[in-house]
Amino acid sequence: MAEGLLSNESPLEFFKEQVEGAMERQHLKTSVWTSYYIVQMLAGYVTRRDHAAPPLDDEPLGVRLARAMHAEGAVQREELRSVGDSSLFLVGFFADSLNRRLADIDYYISLGGSAYGRLAQSDEDAFADVFGEMASKFVPLADVLAEVSERAALNRNIDLLRVYERWLRTGSPRDSDWLTERGIVPNRSVTHRLQ
Repeated sequence: MAEGLLSNESPLEFFKEQVEGAMERQHLKTSVWTSYYIVQMLAGYVTRRDHAAPPLDDEPLGVRLARAMHAEGAVQREELRSVGDSSLFLVGFFADSLNRRLADIDYYISLGGSAYGRLAQSDEDAFADVFGEMASKFVPLADVLAEVSERAALNRNIDLLRVYERWLRTGSPRDSDWLTERGIVPNRSVTHRLQ
């Protein structure tokens, strides 16, 4: 499906089609503005001059979130947005690489949800409702990004065990459906017998 990006369509058109299609297949309903925000975020990563997506540096996202919480005004909003977007991107596109690390997928879900939730509390932000929806639907939105990644052939090394482990951590309906389609019935009680 990556061939669409190689044709004459712009990154905005490509991601709009991919995000809307993934949301429809996953039966995820969001406001038009939330969908718009996600499409803009993804297209922005692709069109950045330095091609670094998202803007990750050597400073941990947790430190950036703590600093943002102590900042004020526009600086705070920009830092919170950056932490939320980076977390969503990481969980959506690179969830498998986050397992078995000091900071795993749960950590990034918590960081991103907290950053978006804080943005939702701001009366000064025109996108406060969008950020509130993104905070409350963080895992389903990460599932949308994961599907976009897979359909764009950016994530080719999917194996059943990794998806099952991710499902155990997140409870993702998309991962559950994916496993069921391959003949595996997700069962949380298995973890209790293995511990």
